[in-house]
Amino acid sequence: MAAPRIRLLIPYFGRWPFWMPFFLESCRYNPDIDWLFFSDCGVPADLPANVTIEPMTFAAYCQLVSERLGIAFQPQSPYKLCDIKPALGHIHADRLDGFDFWGFSDIDLVYGDLRAYFTAERLARFDLLSTHARRISGHLCLLRNTPRMREAFMQVAGWRQAFQQTEHLAFDEGAFSRLFIRRKNWPAGLRRLVDLGNPWRRCSEFVEAFSTPGARVPWLDGGFDFPACWTWCEGRLTNERDGAREFPYFHFITWKGDAWPACPPETLVPSPALAAQRAWRITAQGFRGA
Repeated sequence: MAAPRIRLLIPYFGRWPFWMPFFLESCRYNPDIDWLFFSDCGVPADLPANVTIEPMTFAAYCQLVSERLGIAFQPQSPYKLCDIKPALGHIHADRLDGFDFWGFSDIDLVYGDLRAYFTAERLARFDLLSTHARRISGHLCLLRNTPRMREAFMQVAGWRQAFQQTEHLAFDEGAFSRLFIRRKNWPAGLRRLVDLGNPWRRCSEFVEAFSTPGARVPWLDGGFDFPACWTWCEGRLTNERDGAREFPYFHFITWKGDAWPACPPETLVPSPALAAQRAWRITAQGFRGA
C-alpha cells in the first residue's frame, strides 16, 4: 500500500535566509514529500526535485488570496501570511490534486525523517496532526486533503475580519487552535470530556514532538535545560542531550531571534559547501561541520 502523499504549501516573500541551503537539503532527504513555494526570492541553486517554486510577487499573491477567499487581503507585511496558513489548502486546492494531505510549514527549521514521525498508521487515524500538545503548530501541521479540512478555518467566527486586518493576529495558533482545543486550562479529566464532545478534536492529534527547544514548552525531562547542539546526518536529526532519539524537525526560532543576530555573519556558516556535506551541526553559533 502506497504511503499517503503529502504536499506542504509555503508562501514566502522578501529574500531567502542564510540557512536556506540547509533547509533545502533536509527537504531532499524526504524525497516522497512535496514542497510548493510561492515566492519572489528566485530559485536557489541545486533545488531538490521535490521542491517547486512558483514565481510570484507579493502583490500578486495577495490578489490571489483576495480572489480565492472573497475578501480584501491587503497586508502591510508578508508576516501577515502566517494568519492565513489554515486557509492555504482552500486557496491552493488546485495544486493539491492527487495528494492525501496538505500542510503548512515555516522555513526557520530543518527536517529530520518526517515519514518516521508521520507514519501511515497515524495519517490513517487523524485528519489533522499538530506537533504541539495544546495548540496548532504553525511551524508544521498536516491536514487531510478533504473539503472539510480545507475549509475548517471557515468554522472560526470572524475569520474574514481577522484576515482583512493588516496586523498579524496569530490566527493559526490562536483562533484556529480553539476550534480543536477548548478549555485547555481546565483539569485534564474535564478537558477529556470536552474533547469527547468536540468532533473536530476527535479527528485530530495534538502531541508534543519537542521540536522547538527554548520556547515555553518544557523539555523531555520536564525542565528547561535544552539541547545545545543538534546534528543532522543524511536526513536523521538528533541532539547531544537525548542519545539516539530522532526528532521530526528542529525549529530554531529562539537562536534565530536571540543568539544568531549577535554572531558575525561570516561565522554562522563557515563554509559555503557545508550544507551539501553528509552531516552538519547546528548550535547557538550557527552551522558547523559534524
